Amino acid sequence: MPFEPKMLAACQIIKAIPNSGRKPSPFPEFSDNLNSDNMNQAYAEITAWSGYKPTPLVSLDKLADFCGVRSIVYKDESKRLDLKSFKALGGAYAVAKLAADQVALGIDPKTITVTTATDGNHGRSVAWGAKQAGCQAEIYIHEQVSLQRANAMAAFGAKINRISGNYEASLAACKKDAATNSWHIVSDTSWKGYREIPLDIMAGYSVMGRETLDQMEMAKPSHCFLPIGVGGMAAGIVASFWRDAGAELGKMIAVESFMSSCFLNSIEAQMPCLVDISEETLMAGLSCGEISDLAWQVLQPSLHHCLSITDDAIAALMAGFANGSFGGGSIEAGECATAGVAALLAAKNDPVLWKSLEFGPNSIVLLIGTEGATDPVIYDSLLAEGQG
Repeated sequence: MPFEPKMLAACQIIKAIPNSGRKPSPFPEFSDNLNSDNMNQAYAEITAWSGYKPTPLVSLDKLADFCGVRSIVYKDESKRLDLKSFKALGGAYAVAKLAADQVALGIDPKTITVTTATDGNHGRSVAWGAKQAGCQAEIYIHEQVSLQRANAMAAFGAKINRISGNYEASLAACKKDAATNSWHIVSDTSWKGYREIPLDIMAGYSVMGRETLDQMEMAKPSHCFLPIGVGGMAAGIVASFWRDAGAELGKMIAVESFMSSCFLNSIEAQMPCLVDISEETLMAGLSCGEISDLAWQVLQPSLHHCLSITDDAIAALMAGFANGSFGGGSIEAGECATAGVAALLAAKNDPVLWKSLEFGPNSIVLLIGTEGATDPVIYDSLLAEGQG
């Protein structure tokens, strides 16, 4: 057997929900959401950044052989700029656009403060973007965010505010202080009356999808596993693929922690649902209890399935990436980056779900490696556990 039995046994799906609201159709070119204009604008801006280059698309040939599919490719966001996460494309782009708009109004960037709530990677992008634009940054984190992730944001000059409670508590504090101090919220979660900046962030994430299509050339993904928090990244990627494939869009599969499965619950109910998070998943970027309304508009008609998984396989899968077990050589995969392969292997172990997802020898599977070692201490600890 090419993979350790304990790794395979640890990959567990808690719930799998097909999307009854899926409506295959040409890409709708949303007038107030993702469309060719805003996605092209983000691509033109981001690809002109100093140090920009597309992140690698790695062939996991050993994993493909085990699963009996044509190919499995992995978008390795550990190589994204210097931030080791796809988040670099969203928050920093939104800050750059906001700052440029303010400068056009004659406002000095030094007088602008941007703020956000984060589990780490998004805040790091906002802090980095603020430094590039010459703005101030106030970052709100909850009590479970690691010291290393907090320090990484502070290293860019951001002020860190730690709040008791979960992500939703930190977001509430961020909103309150922003209103009091006239700060600009740069959040990837949209809500009533707050859409423009989350839309810019999603447009930034669409660059990942466009890069991937260019790298895959004629081999379009038949299946894509999308780690989902509030939904912004997934929506950005899906919009790029949907625009390219139209009604022939492949099977877009959402993956969440069972501890914070707000998209799965929402797809099951066919309406946005809130999850009150009582326990934090190790996949910190997926610990979100409320979906983005903008992301919902893109994903509700396009997702094929929603899956919720446990944390049990994270350490073993991180070790598997590091030691090249899946193919493609050694890969630095952080906690959230294991979500797709965990769901894929769990589905492979469930013949009914595997058939429902219509996998076969011609399937071309895309996994999104959302992050590298964004917290080196946690990464090293989990890697050692997985290798033990």
